[in-house]
Amino acid sequence: MARSILASLFLLHGAIGDRVSNAVACIIALISTRSLLAVVTVTVAFALLREATVGESRQGAVLSETLLRTGSSWDGEPYKSYLSGQPELTILKITLAPHTKLEWHSHPMPNAAYILSGELTLERKRDGKKQHFAAGQAVSETVDTPHRGITGDEPVIVIVFYAGIAGTPLNSPAPLHQSQ
Repeated sequence: MARSILASLFLLHGAIGDRVSNAVACIIALISTRSLLAVVTVTVAFALLREATVGESRQGAVLSETLLRTGSSWDGEPYKSYLSGQPELTILKITLAPHTKLEWHSHPMPNAAYILSGELTLERKRDGKKQHFAAGQAVSETVDTPHRGITGDEPVIVIVFYAGIAGTPLNSPAPLHQSQ
């Protein structure tokens, strides 16, 4: 019987993997096949170790990466406050054709974008300040500041997250004459 338990221990050793193979070998060498209690104790210990290792593997499958954390928009203007009212979150997937110049517009609430593909240049209307963004970058948008996006030679696909108030439009056309 002790030999079958020892064989089970070797099988368990194979299931655990190379990370603990040296430790397993050392412990097995110290165990007398006549000490059934020791063999059972070590087998239970390795089973618990295996469960802990499986738990680590599950946790290792989750990777979180902060893409954007900011208190200001892409042009350096700090966010002042949120609108009051019933919150409403909106997520849009927007596809822009190559060589597109969006109309001047503004947003009444904070929003952020993630560029999936292509390149996008944002331009502020009041002074022409520009900033260029490419696939894989996150953008914090301006609030109540007229601006536009200009695409490059490829289509742009962007995911935009709006943190607004129910019933509030996500953007509005900029006035023809800017006084800012």
